[in-house]
Amino acid sequence: MMGNNQTVISQFLLLGMPIPPEHQNMFFTLFLAMYLTTVLGNLLIIILILLDSHLHTPMYLFLSNLSFSDLCFSSVTMPKLLQNMQSRDTFISYVDCLTQMYFLMAFGDMESLLLVVMAYDRYVAICFPLHYTSIMNPKFCACLLMPLWMLTLLDAMMHTMLVARLSFCDDNVIPHFFCDISALLKLACSDTYVNELMIFITGGPIIIVPFLLIVISYARIVSSILKVSSTRGIHKVFSTCGSHLSVVSLFYGTIFGLYFSPSDNNSTVKETTMAMMFTVVTPMLNPFIYSLRNRDIKQALIRLTCKRKITL
Repeated sequence: MMGNNQTVISQFLLLGMPIPPEHQNMFFTLFLAMYLTTVLGNLLIIILILLDSHLHTPMYLFLSNLSFSDLCFSSVTMPKLLQNMQSRDTFISYVDCLTQMYFLMAFGDMESLLLVVMAYDRYVAICFPLHYTSIMNPKFCACLLMPLWMLTLLDAMMHTMLVARLSFCDDNVIPHFFCDISALLKLACSDTYVNELMIFITGGPIIIVPFLLIVISYARIVSSILKVSSTRGIHKVFSTCGSHLSVVSLFYGTIFGLYFSPSDNNSTVKETTMAMMFTVVTPMLNPFIYSLRNRDIKQALIRLTCKRKITL
């Protein structure tokens, strides 16, 4: 009988994406383009917010944190996937697998919590516009962000340490292109009751509660909008919240589709596709959603471009 802290296998086999060999190069080019777009798009958002003083507001402070989280979230999985597609060596070491799982959980949790903070920011801006500056002051924003980062890092560390105490014996095949905690628990040959209990306990505050708070925030916002008689005012409110609602729909839609939908005969293909949406497509689309629908971002980009032309 092996102890819980004994690990027999030293590496895992990532099956990757279910792509026919003759299409590997085409999909490699596609995924590389998507990843570069994700990196450049989110970096551009972060740089614009840092350099343009007009964007030094709570809303864009939260957006810069979201872009950083998206950038890191995608970078945890995509480089390894691209490497595996080119080298055909799809193994990942035990330590690298746990490290990938840790950062994936940390940045995924952070995105969920940032979305609820951004929803609260919109709620205060629309429902209490005269008190917005006093409520969403820099000290309060810092007090919101710092505990969120600490909470996500500690939560990811707890789950990683709980997985590290498990034994993995014979089966080391992960039917994903990254080390997902649910896949690792299925491979463990020791008792995973504590792991599953902690996922259930922490899943509420990290995923379910933020989602419910976002729903409540927008219910209050809609209630406030209905009291506005001006059509122009209603349009302005919806244009302000549209970007955030789009990001919320993308993020939670893929989360619920991946982890909360019932399994079927094509569960592996479905889960891999949803995981690609969750880890690659959503972080790539977020900068476009905010830049295309946000006049402040467009104006900041124009000012930065004009300033560079004058300098040159």
